[in-house]
Amino acid sequence: MSSDEFVVDKLVVIGLGLIGGSLAAALKNARACREVVGIARRRETCRQALAMGVVDRAFTSLDEIAAELDGGDLVFIAVPTLAVEGVFAQIRDRVSQRVTITDGASVKGNIQAAAVKVFGHMPPQLVLGHPIAGSEKSGITATNPTLYENHRVILTPTPELDGGHLQRVRAVWERVGAEVLELSVAEHDEVLAATSHLPHLIAYSLVDTLANDAENENIFRYAAGGFRDFTRIASSDPLMWHDIMRANRDSILKALDLFSDNLAGLRSAIETDDSEALMGVFTRAKAARDHFTRMLAKQAYSNSMHKQSIAFRIQAGGSVCGSIRVPGDKSISHRAVMLGSVAEGITQIDGFLEGEDALATLQVFRDMGVVIEGPDRARVKVHGVGLHGLRRPPGPLYLGNSGTAMRLLAGLLAGQDFDVELSGDESLSQRPMNRVADPLRQMAAQIDTGAGGVPPLKISGGRKLRGIDYTMPMASAQVKSCLLLAGLYAEGMTRVTEPAPTRDHTERMLSGFGYEVTREGSVAALRGGGKLTAIDIDVPADISSAAFFMVAAAIAPGSDLTLTHVGINPTRIGVINILRAMGADLSLANERSVGGEPVADIRVRHRPLRGIRIPQDQVPLAIDEFPVLFVAAACAEGETVLTGAEELRVKESDRIQAMADGLQTLGIRTEPTADGIVIQGGSLGSGCVDSLGDHRIAMAFAVAGLRAAGEIRILNCANVATSFPGFADTAQRVGISLEIYDT
Repeated sequence: MSSDEFVVDKLVVIGLGLIGGSLAAALKNARACREVVGIARRRETCRQALAMGVVDRAFTSLDEIAAELDGGDLVFIAVPTLAVEGVFAQIRDRVSQRVTITDGASVKGNIQAAAVKVFGHMPPQLVLGHPIAGSEKSGITATNPTLYENHRVILTPTPELDGGHLQRVRAVWERVGAEVLELSVAEHDEVLAATSHLPHLIAYSLVDTLANDAENENIFRYAAGGFRDFTRIASSDPLMWHDIMRANRDSILKALDLFSDNLAGLRSAIETDDSEALMGVFTRAKAARDHFTRMLAKQAYSNSMHKQSIAFRIQAGGSVCGSIRVPGDKSISHRAVMLGSVAEGITQIDGFLEGEDALATLQVFRDMGVVIEGPDRARVKVHGVGLHGLRRPPGPLYLGNSGTAMRLLAGLLAGQDFDVELSGDESLSQRPMNRVADPLRQMAAQIDTGAGGVPPLKISGGRKLRGIDYTMPMASAQVKSCLLLAGLYAEGMTRVTEPAPTRDHTERMLSGFGYEVTREGSVAALRGGGKLTAIDIDVPADISSAAFFMVAAAIAPGSDLTLTHVGINPTRIGVINILRAMGADLSLANERSVGGEPVADIRVRHRPLRGIRIPQDQVPLAIDEFPVLFVAAACAEGETVLTGAEELRVKESDRIQAMADGLQTLGIRTEPTADGIVIQGGSLGSGCVDSLGDHRIAMAFAVAGLRAAGEIRILNCANVATSFPGFADTAQRVGISLEIYDT
């Protein structure tokens, strides 16, 4: 390997224990430096490090190597936290200012203070760092060259730091397989106090307590796996943790006080047999533990298909046959959790959609103090707290990619007595929110948005809302629902007039919860000050998810597919009406009402389709189904024209342009317009299309494979889990040749 490929020239590790020895071994194995030099207090440690091949040279004093160090070299300090100040004193007059210096201590404020004390300022060459990796083992014999692979390293750069030194340290950690993040010094110490230092303190305390119990021999003899796993960290180096507790005293005391208060509350709940309080602690803890890694990384709540590298490969041809039930309706799942949370009593939800967006809604209500059991096999139990029982969350409410949840919650939270911030992922952070913020401001809510009216939304509590008469400039069920939910907290009547019919799940469900909603023509209205009473809800299968398979059966010769228990709310059946207008062989059976929502079994058999001019009154009734309807249009004879659908340009992606681009790639002539598209039916070819991370675009092109001349590859399919977990399995089961692969 040439010297040009070295990350550093000479690595000097001061402190040859687990942390220092493992970095030395890892960098040597990666052949990322010319030489590794170890510094240890004991000659025996130096001898062991040399014998193990961890270092090339080893000394008991920095003096023996300091004069050799220059630009391109790096000193890594891996001694106990309270010993770092002494190392700084040795470095100050011996090491060139061109040498990069970094450390591995788990407390950064203390190290920063030590540096200022010794050097008189923060040296521009000093990069404060902390690898989040370790073991209960210690010493040079615990060296593990793979210790840092797939672990995080936190760097806490200070204003005085020279960028070149920062990049060198970042490159070293990345070369040994670590993920490098950056935090401020204060943020680092608070986070680590809660997530690392406090758990070690508790483990030490628990083992010490039980060791002093008269029955300790039997306690340890019969301890189960949970005890062994939890207390494993009590075998860590006592000197190191003694230093950490002293060095990060203030942050640890803050975390310990919070834990003590919660522990006292838990003790009280056990003593008084407060079943709901116990269930609240356990359900919130389970949900937080299951999701905390993904929440911190702003990744998916659900496990399936959360990697952005996931793609679909669809083999051409085939037909779809059989009988399936697609997952529960996302819109109804959202609303069931929201209204159940502010109802009085326990709401039982069956058929809950365990998808990304709906799980985000569950989590935010847990964050606001609502006890929620599940989901367990699509069943959720919500312990309502009443309209005024929500509590201020501990931080911003993260909604992932769910625009529905954010817009509806803006209304529900505008009338609370606490401040709250709503945030989301990169896609949601670009979606327009003034369409709800502006009318809420007319109701006297105080809402701040990001530049351009996008998230995050910051809602100030304690505002006295007043009812308004609002005429929506464009049809939107989300805006209507937002204002009706705010109206629950407003003085007087809230009336919303819509220019065209939109889905009415909110009005239906409010009525189901016993809250009076009036509907006269295009006006939905309610009076504030009432209450909601808990009910049982059976969530119908989502017609938006069913639409993909309805189109699949309509376009693929030989197909005969039945979709069971599908919601056919009159405000959602645009896809049925449009497919029928195009000539689809589509029939409804077993029509019935479930919890106020009409449902039916939908049977679709293949029959050639024809292009149509889509009636504008059907546009709001099929707004989410248009991506797959565009595929139907591509397979139809003649021209299909859509107008009045500008809403499609501000969904998870610009769905008009995304579908136009993908269809053109597959050989279909399209002409996107400001508010719609013109599609000339033809023959689908093969190729690679980009879904732009939009779940509906990805699933639409998966359906297109049934009529393609060759293989279709679809990129960025991770967000399919947003609305349809298990889509790939369902598609394969009915006859679509779909393969998932990593790009």
